[in-house]
Formats: sequence, C-alpha cells, structure tokens
Amino acid sequence: MTQKLLDFLKIFIPFSIVLFVIQYLVVNFLLKDIVFYYSIWTIYSFHILATSIIFIVMVLIHKNFRDNTGFAFMGGSLLKMLAAVLFLLPMLLKNQEFRFINLLSFFIPYFLYLIFETIYAVRLINSK
Repeated sequence: MTQKLLDFLKIFIPFSIVLFVIQYLVVNFLLKDIVFYYSIWTIYSFHILATSIIFIVMVLIHKNFRDNTGFAFMGGSLLKMLAAVLFLLPMLLKNQEFRFINLLSFFIPYFLYLIFETIYAVRLINSK
C-alpha cells in the first residue's frame, strides 16, 4: 500500500505544481484585468485534497476488497462532482461579471485531475 501511494505521489506532486504554475502565469499575466472569485490557491487546494482523498480510499478498498476498487473510484468521482458544485455555488449565486471564465478556471484543472485519477484508478484495478 505504501509503495502505491509513493508511486502516486511521485507523479502527483510535480503534476500539481506544473498545473498550478501554468494557471498562475496565465491568470496573472494574460488575464490580469479579470476579477476571479476564487484564488488559484483555493482552487488547487480543493483539487489536491479531493484527488488525494479519492486515491487513498481507492488504495484502502483495493487492499481489502479488490473487486470493489472500480466502485470506489466511481463513488469518489460522484462525491467529488457534488463537492465541486457545492464549492462553486457561492460564485454561481453571486451576480458576477466574468462567471464563465471563473468556471473555466475551476473546470479545466478539474478535468485534468479527473483524467489523472482515472489513469491511476485503471492502473490500480489492473495491478495484481
């Protein structure tokens, strides 16, 4: 279990840092006139925390109930979607000028993290 988490972290940490730096540069240099509801730190804190929790739960379930790992991934993804809606709800309810760009600043990393989670979930399910 520890080895699977270490292998995950070896890729997850650089992946998160690269995504954060890219979004930070885009927001601060290309989109500096736009007011964002959530800071980049807040968005990435959400994504990193959610992805970490989902992967840890998947590894624990894979260790104890190998046949249910896929269900754990799907359930975690569903809960992550619900958490994303609840996370974005204050911004959506507020009448804000740049709502679409704010949504993109959240959902582009969301889908990249989802692809990352999916790749590691498939690797975990296919491991012996």
